[in-house]
Amino acid sequence: MGRPKRNVLAAAEESLTPPDELQPNQCVVRVVKPEGNNLYTCERTDKSTLVLELAQRFRNTIWIRRGGFALADLYPKESEETRARGEIVNIVRDEKLWRKQPYWPKEFTKKAYGGDDSEEDSIVGKMPPSDSEDE
Repeated sequence: MGRPKRNVLAAAEESLTPPDELQPNQCVVRVVKPEGNNLYTCERTDKSTLVLELAQRFRNTIWIRRGGFALADLYPKESEETRARGEIVNIVRDEKLWRKQPYWPKEFTKKAYGGDDSEEDSIVGKMPPSDSEDE
């Protein structure tokens, strides 16, 4: 038997709104790749990677894409018995709303991870050079 629809809708509604401020052990991360068994390799703002597990309320309810963002709650340094270094407690679904928050890292702007729209460097949509131009 599947999950009740109210649980699915509650989890989706909860992930829409960003928190007003972050706790000291929380940070915004970018998802690099899924590892399986609700584990994800994520990248912090300093380019270090860590493995995070998905919170129970989001499992089989909301999926995370590669390159997507999430809010991570990191475990204390003393807990070394698990592979996961923390837990994904919120998933960024409305990125525009999250980017307006004061705690959004400058390293995760669109230009920082490949969204550069410089016109002179791009050759997309242009015709290849022809030999007749040289004559």
